[in-house]
Amino acid sequence: MGSHRSRSPIKRHGKCTPSCSAGGLATFLHCDSFARMLPKASVKCLSDAGFFLDVKDVSLNHTIRSTFKAVVSLQGVKRNLDRRCRKSMYDPELCFFPQYTLKYITTPFFVLNSVYDAIQFHRSWVPYSADVGRTWGHCRHQLAACNADQIAVLQGFRHRMLKALSYLLKDKQSGGTFITSCLTHCQSNAQEFWFAVDSPRIHNKTMAEAVGDWYFDRRRTKEIDCGYPCDTCRNLAPLPQATEYAKFESLIPQAGTHGRIGFNNY
Repeated sequence: MGSHRSRSPIKRHGKCTPSCSAGGLATFLHCDSFARMLPKASVKCLSDAGFFLDVKDVSLNHTIRSTFKAVVSLQGVKRNLDRRCRKSMYDPELCFFPQYTLKYITTPFFVLNSVYDAIQFHRSWVPYSADVGRTWGHCRHQLAACNADQIAVLQGFRHRMLKALSYLLKDKQSGGTFITSCLTHCQSNAQEFWFAVDSPRIHNKTMAEAVGDWYFDRRRTKEIDCGYPCDTCRNLAPLPQATEYAKFESLIPQAGTHGRIGFNNY
């Protein structure tokens, strides 16, 4: 960072910070502080697959909340979370979740995410520990294999994500979104998702075009894909990170077996 600050060209050029997954989450937490370190630059932030949702899993347990609170406690970062968010929350540690800190971010921000995010689907919405009847196995690999009740559950998570994004979608003029319905996680690092002939398009616009419109202030960009069975992703198989984790997760013993904590407690 010091090298960025010491070079004069940064005074003349903009800076965009794109990050994915855990990096996407960190973008929500550090975007404004990063911008303050580059006062002469035009800073904009993009989070890909970093909008981790604070919701109960299908067994009504706070799986992801417990994990995030443990991370905050372990790393001792509560004091580094947004001060205004901490003052507004009954539990300041929840400001680790993007949905609570988003409205306090002043730097132009773009959210690229799937409403059926594969990692959240597997680890926090329907973790292995919550799938007591082992009925979600096929659904994890592709949405077409989900039954009507499972689709209804996933649509509920979609609704909650869009509601959590409502501030950015409705009020924040400098914000942008490209919210897909693909069963995947990170998308900007895969050419077939980012800018290819058969890339997902929302209102006939690819991710690359949407981000470009937002970054260069060409036009307002608040793109939201239709819900499943929307065919936006019809030409794309789920990325390996989605299917491979679903296969691997089934091999993990439930938490507490042999006194260890498995990935299913993420």
